[in-house]
Amino acid sequence: MTTLDASRGQLDRTLGDLVAERPARARVFERFGIDYCCHGQRTLVDAAGAAGLDPVAVADELDAVVDDAGADVDRLEPVALVDHIVDTHHRYLHEELPLLVALAAKVRDVHGSRHPELARVAALVTEIHDDLLPHLAKEEQILFPAITAWSDGQRSFPFGTLSNPVRMLMTEHDRAGELLEDLRAVTDGYQPPADGCASYVSLYERLEHLELDTHRHVHLENNVLFPAVTPDGS
Repeated sequence: MTTLDASRGQLDRTLGDLVAERPARARVFERFGIDYCCHGQRTLVDAAGAAGLDPVAVADELDAVVDDAGADVDRLEPVALVDHIVDTHHRYLHEELPLLVALAAKVRDVHGSRHPELARVAALVTEIHDDLLPHLAKEEQILFPAITAWSDGQRSFPFGTLSNPVRMLMTEHDRAGELLEDLRAVTDGYQPPADGCASYVSLYERLEHLELDTHRHVHLENNVLFPAVTPDGS
């Protein structure tokens, strides 16, 4: 099979599968502005077309990506993957979100008269904080313990099957994705203005890291963990 044939063979695969197979591909999707986490069930040809991109050109770049150590995480069994998500992504959000709320308010108060968009930035950061922290609690207190029980053979829970909380949490993931899209738009892709102070620059750098980490986090849940524990959709 030629390289071109191999790349074209990716076109009907889902974004989630492509990243799960080779996590470093996420960087290609990030660069093209293609949502591979919340909308990871789209095929590459559909997602590229919707973004006005040549699907074969995107596939060629995906095929050229060298695998990295992150692939091991995408292949973890459900309980081990849950532990990784909590220890890595949940811990980061618990620590970082309150700090970002305070920093966004500080930058707004200092620079808001010259950059009125900072009021919207601060409001979005607060909304992300207020949405995500209860979301993490639902996962840590309800879904993730149930996944451990599911791995031990349990199939019925007070809330029915695992699909019920999974559906709710995926809807909340979609909302987080929309807020992050709004944040990227209002910050001009996290580009601070020329008169931005060190705190202004730090805020935008940390917000961009929040976006990247949340995309990875949601990908691991939507496209790896949740399909593994709801294999028949039940």
